[in-house]
Order: sequence, then C-alpha cells, then structure tokens
Amino acid sequence: MTLHSWWLFSVAVFLLCAIPGPNMLHVLTRSVHFGVRRTTAAMAGCLLALLVALGASAAGLSAALAASPKLFGVLRVAGACYLVFLGIRAWRADAGTAPPQGDGQDDGAGNGDATADPATTTTFALFRGGFLVAISNPKLLLFAAAFFPQFINPAAPQLPQFSILVATFATIETGWYMIYALGGRKMAAYLERPSLKRAFNRVTGGIFIGFGAILLRARA
Repeated sequence: MTLHSWWLFSVAVFLLCAIPGPNMLHVLTRSVHFGVRRTTAAMAGCLLALLVALGASAAGLSAALAASPKLFGVLRVAGACYLVFLGIRAWRADAGTAPPQGDGQDDGAGNGDATADPATTTTFALFRGGFLVAISNPKLLLFAAAFFPQFINPAAPQLPQFSILVATFATIETGWYMIYALGGRKMAAYLERPSLKRAFNRVTGGIFIGFGAILLRARA
C-alpha cells in the first residue's frame, strides 16, 4: 500500500464518517440523554462493531457475500427492521423528564434506548446499544466487503496493510463520534422543555425509521 493510497483512503473515510448515519445519530441522541462521558460507552460499542466487520472483511467476508448474495439480503432486512424498531422507540419516548445536567452514576439496569431512565441505564446497556446499532447496519458490511479491500495491495503482505487501514478508520470514526457527542450535549440545554424534547425524539425517531425504510427498499 502506497502513501497515496493511504491518503485516498483517509479522505474517503473522513467524508463517509462525516455524513450523518445511524451510528452518528445514535451517538448524538445518547449524548443528549446521558451526557458525553456516559456516551463513550455507546461510542465504544459502535467502534467494536466496526472493528468486527472490518476484521471479518480481512477474514474473507467479501468472498462469503459474493458466494451467497442472499446472505447480504437477510442481513439488510434484519438491520433495516432493527433501525425501524429504534425509530419507533425514540418516537414514543417519554418527554416529561429533562435531559440530565450531570453524567450521574450507573445504579441499575436499563436497555440504553431513548425511552430509558438515565439514572438506571447501565454502562453495559449503552455499550450494547451502540454495538447493535452499528452491527445491524448493512452498509457497514457492504463497506467492509466492497470498499475496504480496494486499498489492499495483494502483492504485498496483507496483515500490516489491514492493520494500518483499520487503525486509520477507527481514529477518524472516533473523532467524528466526539464531534457529534459534543454537539448533542450542547443541544441538551435547549431540550429542557418537554415540548422541545418531544419534537427532538420524534425527529430522530423519524430519521431512524427513514434509514430503515431506505435500506428495505435498497437492492442487495
């Protein structure tokens, strides 16, 4: 892999990560409801899902999807349905409680979605929610299977190349997570009014449902 290829990859990933998608929207909403510090658990879950998908690409995901187109179709439908489910939960979320002004402690169990009580949602629940949102996005698998390997030089040792590209992707993705998380935290101050919070929940819920609908209509 040449330096030129690495720069092309870095620029492409920077632009792709900047586009608001399910992962970034999830980080934004977690930050609004739970604060930046606790949202790092959701970021870690999203990032682990990305690393798993990219690792699967290195292990032969491209060949598996090419050999079985129906596999991608199943993953696409399952992921789209999960995004629609998240959108419905966000749309119906209770707007009576103001977003937290502090980060709080993890005192109990919760599911980490938009309807959860910040005081009772565990760090693991936030981590799990981030992982499920990211791993259920079929576009991640398509990226890992089709886009990512294009920057690998088959004539050179592949493990060092994969390591460099994965590290680059993870660094850029994490940077954008922090930007969205900080933006979400600033928005929280304006969402103390239940009417505004309800509008925010419905907008984000509608976007998640829209993502799911688009994926359901997309061709595998």
